[in-house]
Amino acid sequence: MPPEPIKIVAIDDDQTILDIYEVGLGVMGYDVKTFLNPVKGRDYILSDTLPDIILVDIMLPDIDGMTLIKEFRSNPKTSNIPIIAVSGLSDAKTLKTALAAGALNYVVKPFNIDDLAAKINTACAGRKRV
Repeated sequence: MPPEPIKIVAIDDDQTILDIYEVGLGVMGYDVKTFLNPVKGRDYILSDTLPDIILVDIMLPDIDGMTLIKEFRSNPKTSNIPIIAVSGLSDAKTLKTALAAGALNYVVKPFNIDDLAAKINTACAGRKRV
């Protein structure tokens, strides 16, 4: 029996990026659920089946990605889920802030989908899948 696909929840305010996640990662065998609205994405993660990994944009409307990362890290239900921060910002300060908030890794847009998949696989390696 093939292994279960890695479950990804992606939160971004750019529909094109969400489409790249759904199509690019989807054809690679990942189970991808995307959210354009960060509040709906957060609520889904906190109330539904937990993902294996979260991809979150840093600059979002209503609630920014750094706040979301901190919320996920402070919640016992989500504190151990790997998070990859994604942003068009590539400065060292933003990277350090995202990692300090609790992101495991950081990807700068535009990104190579194969590089992102490698970071996802590394982040999820060895995690007990439920």
